[in-house]
Amino acid sequence: MTVSDLSAVKKPVNLARGLPNEHYINQTVFEEERDAVLFANWSAIGFGKDVPNEGDTNPVDFLEMPLLIVRDHSGNVRVYQNTCRHRGMILISEKSNIRGTIRCPYHSWCYALDGRLRSTPHVGGPGQNLHENIKRDELGLIEIPSYVYMDVVFVNISGDAQPFEIANAAMLERWREFDKPIYSAGDDSCFNLTVNSNWKLAVENYCESYHLPWVHPGLNVVSKLEDHYHLEERQKFSGQGSVVYTQLKDETGRCFQDFNDLSAKWDTGSEYISFFPNVLFGVHRDHTYAIILEPISLERTVEHVSIYYAQPECIEDEYADLRATNATFWQEVFEEDIFVVEGMQKGRHGRFFDGGKFAPAMDGPTHLFHEWVATQVDNHRENRA
Repeated sequence: MTVSDLSAVKKPVNLARGLPNEHYINQTVFEEERDAVLFANWSAIGFGKDVPNEGDTNPVDFLEMPLLIVRDHSGNVRVYQNTCRHRGMILISEKSNIRGTIRCPYHSWCYALDGRLRSTPHVGGPGQNLHENIKRDELGLIEIPSYVYMDVVFVNISGDAQPFEIANAAMLERWREFDKPIYSAGDDSCFNLTVNSNWKLAVENYCESYHLPWVHPGLNVVSKLEDHYHLEERQKFSGQGSVVYTQLKDETGRCFQDFNDLSAKWDTGSEYISFFPNVLFGVHRDHTYAIILEPISLERTVEHVSIYYAQPECIEDEYADLRATNATFWQEVFEEDIFVVEGMQKGRHGRFFDGGKFAPAMDGPTHLFHEWVATQVDNHRENRA
C-alpha cells in the first residue's frame, strides 16, 4: 500500500482536504491508526459503573487487546492485561465479583486485585508451590495506565502518552464545574447502537451542528442551528455548544435536579464535545452522557451510551418514568445520525472522492479532528522511520 500523504489534511480549514479514503476502507491503515491514534493516546474502554463494588471485574476486548477492568480493595478502578503471566491464558471471561483472588482457570495461578501474583500451586512439582526460578514479585499482572473521568475508563495502551491530567488539562478546566459525583440508574439509562461505519465518522458527525436542520428536525425546533457555537481546542478536542437548553419536565412540571454550584451560563446552556479519540460527551445542568465508540472492525462500530444524573435522588424509582423519557429522547437523536454516518462510509468507497472540502464557517470542529488524526499518524510514521 502506498503511504497516504496527509499534508493537505493539516492545512487551514479553508484550504484543507479531509482524510483520504484509505483511512476509512483500508485494513492496513485501520491497523496503523490502532497503534498511532487509539493505543498511543488516552482511549476509552468502559464505564466505572460496570464495576461498582470492590472485587468487581469486567473483561473487555479493545481492538483485540484483552483487558480487565477491576475495582480494587481501595475502591479504585484499575486495568490489567487480561492474560496470565504463566501460559497466556485469559483470566476472566465474563463480568464477575472476585471475593478472593483472580484465579487462572488453566493452572490456578492466583493474583490479588492489586495485580500481585499470590500463589503458584504445584509450580515446583506436586505439593511444591514455590520454585527458585518463579519470582512472584516479577510476575504480577501487567497493569495498563488508566484514568477515570466522568465515569469513563480511559487507558493508554502504549504507555507513552502524557499523564491524563496534563494531556487533557484544557478539557478538565473547561468543565471543572462538572467535576462532581454523577449517578447512573443502570439499565434504564444506557443503550448500545451498532453502526456500519468506521469509528471516525461518528466523531466527525458529532463535532458539528451544521447537519442539525436536516438530520435532527425535531431537535432543531428547540435548539436551532443559530443557537449553537463551535468548541475548538486544537490538537485536543472539538465540538459544539448551545445557548438554548430546556429541561425535560413531566406532566406535573417535575424535572431532574441540577448540579450544585453551576455558573449562570448553564441555566440555558449545554455543550457537546468530541473528546479525542473515541468519546463523545454531553453536559447539561441536570444530566450528562458519554458515548464510547468501540471500533469492532474497519467498517463497524458500537456506540456505548450511558446517561448520568446530577443528584442521587434522580436515580430512584420515583424518577423512572422521567429517565425513560430522557433515554428515549437521546436514543432517537443518536439513531437519526446512523444513516448519515453509514452513508458517508459507503461514500468513502467512491474511488474519486478526494477527502472532501470543508465549509470554513461550519466545519471547523470537524477539521480539527481530521488534523489531529493526521498529526498522530504522521508522528507515528516519523517515530518508526
